Amino acid sequence: MLRIDAITFSVEGRPLFEGASAVIPAGHKVGLVGRNGAGKTTLFRLIRGELSLEGGAISLPPRARIGGVAQEAPASDATLLQTVLAADTERASLLAEAEDAEDPARIAEIQTRLADIDAWSAEGRAAAILRGLGFTEAETRMPCSAFSGGWRMRVALAGVLFAQPDLLLLDEPTNYLDLEGALWLESYLARYPHTVLVISHDRGLLNRAVDHILHLENRRLAYYSGGYDTFAETRAAQRAVQAAEAKKQAARRARLQSFVDRFRAQASKAAQAQSRLKMLERMTPVAAPDEAARAVFTFPAPEQLAPPIVTLDRAAVGYDGRAVLKGLELRIDQDDRIALLGRNGEGKSTLSKLLAGRLQPMAGAVVRSGKLRIGYFAQHQVDELTLDETPLQHVQRLRPAEPPSRLRARLAGFGLLADQADTPVARLSGGQKARLSLLIATIDAPHLLILDEPTNHLDIESREALVEALTEYRGAVVLVSHDMHLLSLVADRLWLVKDGRVTPYAEDLEAYRRLLLTADAPAAKPAPPPPARRRATRDEVLALKAEVRRCEERVGKLAAMRDRLAEKLADPALYDDPAEAAVWQKKYAEVMEALDRAEALWLAAEERLEAAA
Repeated sequence: MLRIDAITFSVEGRPLFEGASAVIPAGHKVGLVGRNGAGKTTLFRLIRGELSLEGGAISLPPRARIGGVAQEAPASDATLLQTVLAADTERASLLAEAEDAEDPARIAEIQTRLADIDAWSAEGRAAAILRGLGFTEAETRMPCSAFSGGWRMRVALAGVLFAQPDLLLLDEPTNYLDLEGALWLESYLARYPHTVLVISHDRGLLNRAVDHILHLENRRLAYYSGGYDTFAETRAAQRAVQAAEAKKQAARRARLQSFVDRFRAQASKAAQAQSRLKMLERMTPVAAPDEAARAVFTFPAPEQLAPPIVTLDRAAVGYDGRAVLKGLELRIDQDDRIALLGRNGEGKSTLSKLLAGRLQPMAGAVVRSGKLRIGYFAQHQVDELTLDETPLQHVQRLRPAEPPSRLRARLAGFGLLADQADTPVARLSGGQKARLSLLIATIDAPHLLILDEPTNHLDIESREALVEALTEYRGAVVLVSHDMHLLSLVADRLWLVKDGRVTPYAEDLEAYRRLLLTADAPAAKPAPPPPARRRATRDEVLALKAEVRRCEERVGKLAAMRDRLAEKLADPALYDDPAEAAVWQKKYAEVMEALDRAEALWLAAEERLEAAA
């Protein structure tokens, strides 16, 4: 159990925690959420003991092991597999001791402990983790020094997962993973045998891999059951009630204050006015919930071009004379929203570079519309910003003739307000750098926008704003992302990059997710062919249609009832009587539950009718 008891901590005089408390039982999978800068990473450092508390305490069971990914694996000559195996320090220590031990009793103890920690299957478990994070079997035998920093971060993550600490602390673990690695990590964390506390802005991970949410807000911590969507619904209901109570109290204070102002000077009413003044003084203020600054992205609209805007005719592309992709027969129109799927190393980024003109075809042709403008955003571009320049200076270089007021308006359209516009890039957060890179990629109003992992470093609110901007965008979009939520809301076409080819993927994203998670499972025996289905009679079809109509009417009645109850709950006067308010809230919950059941019955009836027809 992790116990956080009334902790207080400040950074440079700014309080991050004031009497914050939470209890996380052993074995819980917890997502830590909160606004950027609220102190989530600082809380991790406090738990690890890297910072000293000003007040309160953080406690764990004795001898509990804490693990996390602080930095990338070193660029050593040790292989990836050796590096991951070394992360389990107890196993490594016992194996080293076993080589020199001579005392029979100690040798027996060592062998017993090695069996207890399943040391003999360690190599297979470590290799499985590395494969899940995107490494091939051949790569697991290569030295760490052969890989870039981003890939060594994956090795470090593999090491801490293999060591299986009692408390696993992960800070944005999917930032260095592709979609396949992120989905594997979700599945792994859901099965992890100990406690997990993960900072993430990935809604898919927060819905599927965790069972509780720890919310950091206003320097306090609150613990919620369920995934992120359940937490968001609960928070919205709480904020609605808080806003109603604040509105009701404001009206009451206004009435009392009006009475005091009118009658405090009249002798006959002075006592009553004084009484109401004391009532005002005793009232505990109910503050309306703070509204978060709405995240925004404003993409300029391109003019329409005649379709297609890009055509690939038997194109091949690769590096150093070796084709990674070949035989590409593809077409992109300006209204396309395309997600690229495929395991790491199959060529998604290579295809993105070919479409963007960063790579030239080795064979075949890439035909682009004569007026086509292309915007390209890749992960590494955030690192290519000039650190000692401000965002304003970056856009001035691209638009030297525009007045500063217009350039500042452009920056504001991407959430970079006056303070950030004049701050050197080196001092900006990762999310602010990503916003600047997105602005640079879209400043020319491109007809085709290619985004390779655009959500890294963006918080949940910014990701939702990006979804809105891409939905309203009038150009074509090609997306590579590990964020399933973004892909599911934006993409309407899926291309699978596999075995050197790019082909349309006929299933949906959920089917692709299931395919990835079951790829290593043993093949099931083929199911026997279904028996020939009897054709439904006319009377059976009419009966099914009648059932669909009844279900539709039931849903309509319940929806109308829900709207009436919602209107009732929005009335501040209702909360004068807490007991009555509780009754109406219970009715509303019952109607919502009934509406969910009715909608499910309606859908099932529609499916039966469709099958019969």
